[in-house]
Amino acid sequence: MDRKVKLGIIGIGNMGSGHAANIIKGNCPELELVAIADKNPARLDWARAQYPETVTYFDNAIDMLDSGLVEAVIVAVPHYDHPTFGIAAMERGIHVMVEKPAGVYVKQVREMNEVAAKHPEVVFGMMFNQRTNHIYRKMHELVHSGKYGRIRRTNWLITNWYRPQAYYDSGDWRATWSGEGGGVLMNQCPHQLDLWQWICGLPVKVQSNLHFGAWHDIEVEDDVTTYVEYADGATGVFITTTGDGHGTNRFEIQMDKAKLVAEGDKLTVLEFNMSEPEFTKTNTKPFGHLEVTEVEVETDGLNPQHIGVLNAWAGAILRGTPLVANGVEGINGVQLSNAMHMSAFLGKTVELPVDENEYYEELMKRVATSRRKENVNAVFADTADTYGSKTKK
Repeated sequence: MDRKVKLGIIGIGNMGSGHAANIIKGNCPELELVAIADKNPARLDWARAQYPETVTYFDNAIDMLDSGLVEAVIVAVPHYDHPTFGIAAMERGIHVMVEKPAGVYVKQVREMNEVAAKHPEVVFGMMFNQRTNHIYRKMHELVHSGKYGRIRRTNWLITNWYRPQAYYDSGDWRATWSGEGGGVLMNQCPHQLDLWQWICGLPVKVQSNLHFGAWHDIEVEDDVTTYVEYADGATGVFITTTGDGHGTNRFEIQMDKAKLVAEGDKLTVLEFNMSEPEFTKTNTKPFGHLEVTEVEVETDGLNPQHIGVLNAWAGAILRGTPLVANGVEGINGVQLSNAMHMSAFLGKTVELPVDENEYYEELMKRVATSRRKENVNAVFADTADTYGSKTKK
């Protein structure tokens, strides 16, 4: 029988249980679920009723990492603890897949990346499952091929994240500075922030207008309009909210020789008959315009999502094949979200990379007055104290 990677899951909430289900169903044939850790006794009891008797349960993630049972783990805990357990796994030579986002603030994610650099034997992946979507993979391919010249403008209007107040009332950690570290940027949009920078690159300047509790009774952002500038002079806009009853998801990239639009599970490419720089130099008509041809874009149609990310990770562990997203790339989306927050906090344009110490200080001011005050100390708590110390079968 082919060897399987012995896997543990840290956190058996919505995401952790989804990954466990995929593995148990055989959708990830090179992964074997052998252990689960969660500090919530009710979740452990629920898991025992769902999964095979061969799974061992821990109410302390560190005990699981030290048990010798697992060679790889998925980290699916609240945002602040993603780097905590990513680092703990790496330091023990255990392969790690971290759920999005990589963390709440750049400083902690950079520290995780520094530990990763010291442990090249560890396969470190990020759960950026939207990178498996054939539409975004094709956009990445076309933009980076050089076929259409340079990017001139990027616009992403992603307002189909509607959430009613009942969503935020369903958990005291939701939409709090101490529980999630932000709102729509930290919860709903990490995938889009990652795709934006993966396809278009990171900007160098960010000016962001964030509205905190604009449409809901929450303390964090639920409405965002951001303008960015890139090093080569290109510009971009990113707009998102959880307040639009019926929103839009439209990603547009204007290039020298083409316009790319992703909307409604469809990628449209308009190819120009010549590059815009060439046209504007040679055209003699005051209202002249570029002729375009809509081209049929061929993709493989595949969109394996979480299963695709996990199978690629298993392949990287067993055979050295490529990951969907290397874990160290997770810092880029956090850079963007931190820059957007910082711009709103200070009311000015900020440059990337953000001043990570200044951002941490600004964030902690908000954590200290968060509605979920009982969690403030947990942000700084020792991992062992937070996650208990008993092993249960």
